[in-house]
Amino acid sequence: MKQENQFPELLQGKRLLYVHGFGGSAQGGTVRLLREMFPKTEVLAFDLPVDPWEAMSLLEGKCRDLRPDLIIGVSMGGMYAEQLHGYGRILVNPAFEIASTMRTHGMMGKQEFHSPRADGVQEFYVDKGLVKKYGEVAEGCFREAEGDDLVVGLFGDKDDLVDTFDLFREHYRRAIRFHGGHSLDEHALLRSVVPVVRWIDDEQEGRQRSIVFVHFDAMHDSYGNALSSVVKVVGGLAERYAVYFYAPCPTNDRAYVEHVLGWLEEKVSVLAYDRVVFTNQPELLYGDFFILPEKSREMMGTVIELGSDEFKTWEDVGVYFGRLGG
Repeated sequence: MKQENQFPELLQGKRLLYVHGFGGSAQGGTVRLLREMFPKTEVLAFDLPVDPWEAMSLLEGKCRDLRPDLIIGVSMGGMYAEQLHGYGRILVNPAFEIASTMRTHGMMGKQEFHSPRADGVQEFYVDKGLVKKYGEVAEGCFREAEGDDLVVGLFGDKDDLVDTFDLFREHYRRAIRFHGGHSLDEHALLRSVVPVVRWIDDEQEGRQRSIVFVHFDAMHDSYGNALSSVVKVVGGLAERYAVYFYAPCPTNDRAYVEHVLGWLEEKVSVLAYDRVVFTNQPELLYGDFFILPEKSREMMGTVIELGSDEFKTWEDVGVYFGRLGG
């Protein structure tokens, strides 16, 4: 992996527990990617027993013994991780209705593990009795959800296997759509999981980052198309700053509000979650930097006027912040 896709500043000296999905293992590609992305983190992963009660017991025991700082669970692993209360958790496409999913998506009968297991076993069998057990274990989800603010749910907008976004949102606040399918590949890790890891790490460390406000109109042209390099530069800024987006607050124009939110969700995805401000008095916003389409008001911070001689393009903005060094 290229060095720019590594994040040694995150989760330094901490333990990250990865909980794999159905048919997975601790030797899968996601575990390797996590270890490369977070080189100063102890990434823990274990081959889960096929029996869900045994798997749940193993995970509870490992958490008691190892006290992970963060848990990432994918699909079936997300269903297990939801029940590991008291820990920061990121649930990616959690399979809360796994018994139904197994019956309707060809997960019955003889199955093969997607990656090698430590015990060398490569096949297992799913019968009605095992599916019933999965359903019983899944019934434990959400029993202790009230007051648990340590959970973030990530849901792929192209996931054709599991869709539990609404179910999750009934119990937890932080439900986020991301661009991707059911599997957690490198792109989804970089663009969707890493930003959430950064937020959680900042929360755990009480870390306050300098704030950059980006005006919505500075991100697109008159046709609504994203300006060149805006997504790349904003993504780079989010690695070092707390980035927020703001737009005018029109009276009784819900369509505009939905347009702004939809555009940001499409273009910058997870980075825009919970970070959009609508205001008609932006001069009251307090930040360190403001990226504007034009300098129209006095702001409480350093103003970067896009389109000016100094900042003709977003590439110029990226160079400027690169020189600042964070």
